[in-house]
Amino acid sequence: MKRYRVGIDLGTTNTVVAYAEHGSHDIRLFDIEQLTAPGEVKAAPLLPSLRFHAAPGELAPGDLQLPWTGAREQEAQAGPVIVGALARKLGAQVPGRLVASAKSWLSHAAVDRLAPILPWGAGDDVLKVSPVEASASYLAHVRAAWNLRFPDAPLEQQDIVLTVPASFDESARALTVRAAAQAGLATLRLLEEPQAAFYDWVFRHRANLAAELAQTRLVLVCDVGGGTTDLSLIKVELQDGLPQLTRIGVGKHLMLGGDNMDLVLAHVAESRMQGNSREGGQGGQRRLSATELSQLLERCRSAKEQLLASDAPEKVAVTLLGAGSRLIGGSRSIELTRDEALRIVVDGFFPLVEADEPVQQRRSGIVEFGLPYASDPAVTRHLAAFLAQFAGPSREALGMTDDGHADVDAGAPAIPDTLLLNGGVFRAPALASRLRDALGRWRGQALHLLHNDNPDVAVARGAVAFALAREGLAPRIGGGSPRSYFLMLDERSREASVQAKNDTLRAVCVLPKGSEQGRELLLEDRVFALRLGRPVRFHLMSSTVDRGNRAPLPGELVELAPGDLVPLPPIATVLPAESGAGAGAKAEVPVRLATALTEVGTLEMHCVSTEDAERRWLLEFQLREVEDRQDRAAGDAQHAGSGPEAGADALPARIGEALERIDRIFGSRSQKLPPKEVRQLRAQLEKLIGGREQWSTPVLRKLFDALLQRARARRRSADHERVWLNLAGYCLRPGFGYPLDDWRIDQLWAMFDTGIQYVKESQVATEWWTLWRRVAGGLDTTRQLRLLDDFAFNVQDDEAALRDRPPHLVAGGYDDMLRLAGSLERIPASYKTEIGDWLLGLLDKSMPLQRNATPPSDSLILWTLARIGARRPFQGAAHEVVAPDIAAPWLERLLALDWKRVDGAALAAAHIARSTGDRVRDVPADLRGRVVQRLKSSGASPSWADMVEQTVDLDEVSQRGFLGDSLPPGLKLIA
Repeated sequence: MKRYRVGIDLGTTNTVVAYAEHGSHDIRLFDIEQLTAPGEVKAAPLLPSLRFHAAPGELAPGDLQLPWTGAREQEAQAGPVIVGALARKLGAQVPGRLVASAKSWLSHAAVDRLAPILPWGAGDDVLKVSPVEASASYLAHVRAAWNLRFPDAPLEQQDIVLTVPASFDESARALTVRAAAQAGLATLRLLEEPQAAFYDWVFRHRANLAAELAQTRLVLVCDVGGGTTDLSLIKVELQDGLPQLTRIGVGKHLMLGGDNMDLVLAHVAESRMQGNSREGGQGGQRRLSATELSQLLERCRSAKEQLLASDAPEKVAVTLLGAGSRLIGGSRSIELTRDEALRIVVDGFFPLVEADEPVQQRRSGIVEFGLPYASDPAVTRHLAAFLAQFAGPSREALGMTDDGHADVDAGAPAIPDTLLLNGGVFRAPALASRLRDALGRWRGQALHLLHNDNPDVAVARGAVAFALAREGLAPRIGGGSPRSYFLMLDERSREASVQAKNDTLRAVCVLPKGSEQGRELLLEDRVFALRLGRPVRFHLMSSTVDRGNRAPLPGELVELAPGDLVPLPPIATVLPAESGAGAGAKAEVPVRLATALTEVGTLEMHCVSTEDAERRWLLEFQLREVEDRQDRAAGDAQHAGSGPEAGADALPARIGEALERIDRIFGSRSQKLPPKEVRQLRAQLEKLIGGREQWSTPVLRKLFDALLQRARARRRSADHERVWLNLAGYCLRPGFGYPLDDWRIDQLWAMFDTGIQYVKESQVATEWWTLWRRVAGGLDTTRQLRLLDDFAFNVQDDEAALRDRPPHLVAGGYDDMLRLAGSLERIPASYKTEIGDWLLGLLDKSMPLQRNATPPSDSLILWTLARIGARRPFQGAAHEVVAPDIAAPWLERLLALDWKRVDGAALAAAHIARSTGDRVRDVPADLRGRVVQRLKSSGASPSWADMVEQTVDLDEVSQRGFLGDSLPPGLKLIA
């Protein structure tokens, strides 16, 4: 029997642990030992979810010892790492070394959450960790502190409940579980944080719960923490005098919380410091670096908490320390007043709006600092949208029916009658009062407020109450899964569907909303053909919205609005045939789908043979960053689980003839065809199925699959090889964005080391490099670095080294190599810096070329520089861009050119100066302003100036110019 039930709130701001001994209802907080000053250890219930990466030698090893660590363990790291209270203090003093908001980064799909990217924007001399590793370190600290206090009851052997935002998607949940396992906590359950907060309240009032909830029909739990706003609705029904609790709705993921408020205050403080500063020769208008901003954020967080407290002072000083020898003299200080804090935070984040006021889609003025915060900072507008989304179930819960017996006016809005506030934000009385006032205005009368005595610890205590409820020792909240899960059947992309008015997507419900954890559901009435030994992909979506005010039935075919759907990580795999199966084994087997919600709240799905129920195949989600990138860029292309073939209605009528034409040229039957017929294959395909610019992604991949199956035949002649390379690269571009593209890339990459057959044919070599340029987006960092090796060899000017050409290396001229280099967005920024400096050397003719080599044009050099130095890469991650202090001198070099004479200078400057809203990537504002002026005066496209002045997407023409190629219809450039 496990001795303790343990609840862990792994928060954005703080980590909290609560526990109860088996057989006891006494829920206690676990005081976590942590460093509070060098050499000083104290135990406290809140462990700040922060890591400080000290410089080697900055702190003595003896000052950092915890009761469970020694100096040797500290010395073994790249630099001393401090977790908790001391990390917060040091982070407010020393810029650029604090890891914060790791929980928010776990849900940020635009970066590789397994890559060492934090602290965001820190220098190369600072130790970096991934969001998963950072989260794991907080849990590992908790585990070590627990095991020190309870050596006979190790934490990893207890009944653990770990809380997550209700809006976390499958990826974020799975990565949270991975972080826990990395910390040694391999077995646990996940619980949604709003539910945990309500469990805490219910448990504390369990003795008289019926009386406490006698007038309650619907409870809104509003949890606004450091990183997220989490909303849930819980229906209350009295049955036999006892309240029955059912969660009926959860909100969408909103990266909106205390961190956003700190950012706004930091922006105000920064602008004021610029005005007060006497530094520099530009009136003190120097913009803070990303590392300085991170320090200022910590100072503003503290100021915010003081100014919004019930006993708030009139004003608080915010000081930003200098660095090095100017630590004192270089410090800057301003004051924030209580009135402006109320105006900025209360009115800015909780404005009194109407119940039907929509969420604003335009970009806010908040500096994002690397995270995709909600564009509309108004929590009240998001809350109004959430309540409108669940108006049907809410009206039913409130008794707002039209049967003549309604307890509430049927014309009134469906606003909950009871409110529970949670999260550190609501420690500020002004914010709690404002939200309650807004809801009261919508409802026409005040809401009943459930008292939350300590929002900081309620979630951890509630997690323990949930564990007790599972054993029948406390009231339990029903409702099962907060969302329904669907297998998509449409071939159209979700992006295309969003653009079409009143469009919907077809899907099969594989697990309905309300399903309980741990109970498998077999879809009896749906049979699928499952391919064995070949790649298959299942594309799944989830939705919290119930059409027609009812949850779908298992196996029901439904029509869904694209805006109501959230993509799940893809399931793409090659399912093995039965072991020992001979050549006559079936290529396809009929299966049914069996689904279940696991104990950690994620979907588990099996294919079960209809002929033998013992034969089943587990389908596992892929959580690699490359898959997230594929789904984002593809606009979440939908595909049924029957393999890579597109539906017949998505393909041209004469696609069969086109495939026959490919087979005629590259088929297994040896045919003596005139060279002209081989060379004209592309023209013949266009004659059959239309111009290639209009070939849809399903058509392109259909053609590529046919080419891939006949790849050996490309060696029949130089014409065969050239045509095959040209078509294959075109049909697989950009290397991602459609189901099973990762598998296709794997098959194509297997040919890389063999090179080309006709090595002396320059046109074949050019098509070889064109292919890899076109599909580079689907190559991971390791493969792009392999291409970089060949690039470096082909452009070197050492004639002796050139004579020692490696086997199978395909020769490439400067034009080929520059186009290739511009597509290698996933290589480390240090290599991009080296390439960029080399390109500028080519531009000013200071860089030597190979003897007798044809020099590249200035326009091509500048196009490559645009790709290398872009602030918003096409397929690379945000943390892989060249740093602004590297890009700024490049821009100065470009500004010195005559843009009307040097073709490509304007394009390069526009992309290197492009606005992202993230100061880790953005070049200084004054430099961007100069670029905008030059763009406007040089007659460049107005869209280029727009994208430097503000964060906007590229139009189709600008996108093609940037990529050097068109994209398949339906794909677009993303941030």
